[in-house]
Amino acid sequence: MAYARETGIPTRFVWPYGGRSVHLCGSFTGWSGHYPMTPVEGCPTVFQTICNLPPGFHQYKFIVDGEWRHDAHLPIVSGNYGEVHTVFVGGESGCVPPIRIPEIQPGSNMDVDNEAFQRVVKVSDGALHEALSRLPETDLEVSCHRIAVFLSTRKAYELLPESGKVIALDVDLPVKQAFHILHEQGIPTAPLWDFCKGEFVGVLSALDFILIIRELGSHGSNLTEEELETHTISAWKETKLYLSRQIDGNERLIPRKLVHVEPDENLKDIALKILDNNVATVPVIHSSSGDALFPQLLHLASLSGILKCICRYFRHSSGSLPLLQLPICAIPLGTWVPRIGETARRPLAMLRPSASLGAALSLLVQAQISSIPIVDDNDSLLDVYSRSDITALAEDKVYTHINLEEMTVHQALQLGQEPLSPYGFSSQRCHMCLRSDPLLLVMERLSKPGVRRLIVVEAGSKRVEGIIALGDIFRFLLR
Repeated sequence: MAYARETGIPTRFVWPYGGRSVHLCGSFTGWSGHYPMTPVEGCPTVFQTICNLPPGFHQYKFIVDGEWRHDAHLPIVSGNYGEVHTVFVGGESGCVPPIRIPEIQPGSNMDVDNEAFQRVVKVSDGALHEALSRLPETDLEVSCHRIAVFLSTRKAYELLPESGKVIALDVDLPVKQAFHILHEQGIPTAPLWDFCKGEFVGVLSALDFILIIRELGSHGSNLTEEELETHTISAWKETKLYLSRQIDGNERLIPRKLVHVEPDENLKDIALKILDNNVATVPVIHSSSGDALFPQLLHLASLSGILKCICRYFRHSSGSLPLLQLPICAIPLGTWVPRIGETARRPLAMLRPSASLGAALSLLVQAQISSIPIVDDNDSLLDVYSRSDITALAEDKVYTHINLEEMTVHQALQLGQEPLSPYGFSSQRCHMCLRSDPLLLVMERLSKPGVRRLIVVEAGSKRVEGIIALGDIFRFLLR
């Protein structure tokens, strides 16, 4: 007989190993009743059920085809019923209370003035850190472990959209034309195809354009504006090797190999490959086999796509992962403006709108960051200058008649867009959050296409307090 489950906190349980009949049994059923589990649509070997459980810690096991079973990939403890799993459901007195996640309306720009950001934050920093201290370290480890296990069981195929396009560029294409394509298509990067070799050999990104613009502006440059008209991508890549001084002991140039993944690689390995190689995307390439003449480019995998899979899977079972309910200020991730008496581990780079474009580009390259908050004299957020913004200079060949030290960041941001304020502030470009926002909400926002980081701001004043990037999330979850 199935155990009644009318009240409580919805908690999802999954058995991914198949069977004819799968049930869930645990301390919440008195170890006598059971919950029937049903196959996931399209995945007949994956069974799931959602149970309404009271707050606190619970033990459980699975009954598969009449036999007691446990999942070897989940944490196991010894109980009165042998080896069992445990699950924590938030809301119990003395535990971290679930934090309400506000609804984000379709088309919202995530501006701090909208209803979601006008809510009153009633939890003080002291209470947040107290809540964190009450959450056992083992629970944090269990949460991260469950997410890591989930990623290890999912393949790159799950990242492929139902429809879409992937743009690749020929290495013999002139650099000027290539960056015009990036700007027109609104994409920050594109894989490179070498027809002679019959393979993908690299990636062209906004960082390449930044290096080219800086090289054009330097007095000792070997690259002229005239040469750029016919300078091919392959020629630029060779020039880039000289500029970066990538020379081995025999003083031979070492070209960087293309970082790519196969469609059957798991999402955890893909995320680690992106982090280890400090790249924004990796091409998903199906190697040629049989009658196929060339490898097939299927997709550009990114951390945001992987994060979307995590959010989709755990969205309705966040109660069993207390980590997702914690406010981001209580979790060691991101880059923060130090408070009085604190020492910053890594400085948070910010610029005024009057700063030169040359200073912004140098900061992006030297600090190895992808964006810079643009703030006023009170450090309130006005805009964000990102690497991809540099491609706006490709339109009408603006780069040929500007001086990097004379053009301001404010002027550069106005290229190709309508100014929305005296400083060109655009809430569509500035994706923000509050320090009190729960991790799940931050992850949901970062999983949206085109969002690579959230600026943490003070409610009302928009004063910049920190930055949470996609890489920060995955370095913490996969620690």
